[in-house]
Amino acid sequence: MKAEIISIGTELLMGEIVDTNAAFVASQLPSLGIDLHYVHQVGDNMERLLETFQRGLSRSDVLLCSGGLGPTEDDLTRETIAKLMGEKMAVVPELERELRSFFVNRGIEMPSNNLKQAMLIPSAQTLPNPMGTAPGWWAERNGKIVVAMPGPPREIRHMWETQVKPRLRQRAGGAVLVSRVLKITGISEGAVDVMCGEHLRGTNPTIGVYAKPDGIHVRLAAKATDDASARLLIAPVETYLRGQFCDHLWGTDEESLAAGVGRLLTERHLTLAAMESCTGGLFSNTVTDVAGASQYFKGGLVTYTTEAKARYGVDPQVLERHGAVSEQTAAAMARAAREQLGASVGVGITGVAGPSEQEGRPVGTVHIAVDHPKAQRAYTGKYSGSRLDVKQRVTTAALFHLRRLLVEMGE
Repeated sequence: MKAEIISIGTELLMGEIVDTNAAFVASQLPSLGIDLHYVHQVGDNMERLLETFQRGLSRSDVLLCSGGLGPTEDDLTRETIAKLMGEKMAVVPELERELRSFFVNRGIEMPSNNLKQAMLIPSAQTLPNPMGTAPGWWAERNGKIVVAMPGPPREIRHMWETQVKPRLRQRAGGAVLVSRVLKITGISEGAVDVMCGEHLRGTNPTIGVYAKPDGIHVRLAAKATDDASARLLIAPVETYLRGQFCDHLWGTDEESLAAGVGRLLTERHLTLAAMESCTGGLFSNTVTDVAGASQYFKGGLVTYTTEAKARYGVDPQVLERHGAVSEQTAAAMARAAREQLGASVGVGITGVAGPSEQEGRPVGTVHIAVDHPKAQRAYTGKYSGSRLDVKQRVTTAALFHLRRLLVEMGE
């Protein structure tokens, strides 16, 4: 089965919102054995939307649409599907009752234009939407399917899981595509490509190498009649690549680097504290993005000035002798964070985020240190890009170096 995704709304074309719906739906199709060939963004314009639908149905089996199901005049998805099918919309009494009840239960009067959300065409079925006022549509004609889902991410995800996905699973049949993502850092994209060797030329499974903010991702994908068979095809290639990447491999699939570090800290019954300057608290923020971080993260100190570093435990003589941006100061920051906050492990980050050099150090120069009573490590790197780019890349590097020390300590 071939599919196309159509995201509808002028706000997408204006860059006012990011189209996360298309990425979500696309990620769901491989496990159903559905091949995605095209992704579109179309504004709130009947003529262009109809042309996109017609072109899509001429070459694909299913169109998966999001957005344009609201009550306003520029919400045109229903009207366009009706025109596509050559049918007229009519109010369905049961849908009208449900819609009016929705507003009554919230103590507000239903605007008259919301009534269009209770309309349907003969060749369509409604997809219930308990998360909002816009039911979805499942329309079929001559073996072709058009699915219309609401735009709000919370609503489309619920509708996909409860209504759309089960129906598509029954229709799709055929082979499934299973993927496995290996996440690497500390090696360049080109080097990872070389390390994949002959497997890059394989046809089943296939390998894709991608540069991401948290390092390099290697995606293994295999087609088979079922999940178990596909995973058997992936397994020997994954084993080979794990041997190639060794300690540079920090996670798989949906796991984040921060979550992986948190898991290691928890397993080893360790706690963490941080003192950071050039990252401005981003390291601590990233650590606490993980649910349950309070179990192992003691806290973070943002010491953006030399005076602040000294105030929170960095030896003034170290600062005077080596400067605020130095490997020695990073090590002293890591130790001070650990001691001041009573943690098992401390991380220190200092550097020059830009736009001008500091203490004669060029922009992008960063020092990272990890401190434990039994093991200390310090690293120096040069990072390019904007201030935000540098902060994000340094945060990733600090998490990776922390993870490396935790792995070494556990061996």
